[in-house]
Amino acid sequence: MRRSSTRKSGQQASNPVNSSTSSDLFRSASSKAVSKEMERIDHLFYAYADKASGMIDPEGIESFCSDVEVDHTDVRILMLAWKMKAEKQGYFNLEEWRRGLKALRADTISKLKKALPELEKEVMRPQNFIDFYTYSFRYCLTEDKQKSIDIESACELLDLVLGFQFRPQINKLTEFLKNQHEYKVINMDQWMGFLRFCNEINFPSLDNYDAMLAWPLVLDNFVEWMRQ
Repeated sequence: MRRSSTRKSGQQASNPVNSSTSSDLFRSASSKAVSKEMERIDHLFYAYADKASGMIDPEGIESFCSDVEVDHTDVRILMLAWKMKAEKQGYFNLEEWRRGLKALRADTISKLKKALPELEKEVMRPQNFIDFYTYSFRYCLTEDKQKSIDIESACELLDLVLGFQFRPQINKLTEFLKNQHEYKVINMDQWMGFLRFCNEINFPSLDNYDAMLAWPLVLDNFVEWMRQ
């Protein structure tokens, strides 16, 4: 009986060692896999980066877009910039690139192509879309202390980020903005008002629009123009 007890005791004593060894091997293999993945992500970055600046510039982005078979003006490129949390319009640095591609688990062009539809779904979740919509405006602020964007740029951006969801509203809104003369620029408050308008107001009847509520004045003017 004692030998049996000793044998059991010996087996129990050896288990933690084996378990620890297995765990260490798993961690080591996992670490190597992550390291290899990051190497491939970095390799991909430098395939498009400008050597002088060390960043992917507009020319590099166009080349990248060609490889993923997406036009550089496609909203999915803006979605990718959002995922990377890119700060400078038309440029990706290595940290941003790593952040975005690691989150998408894409270390090759082939994987990135497959990841784009899932990225679209992620962006379209209501809370994510508000963040993306806000980001798209800030991404267009290219100068220090800039707080507004010109009407032409605002119309292009509205068409890009809201046009595929609210085509009738955006067609009329951009027509109005291009033909009015009171506003030369659009600020963040007005920008967020456009999204709220599209989500909340019946169109084209506008029967639930109440000018007494806290709408930006530009939308009051738009509704008045629509009702003429």
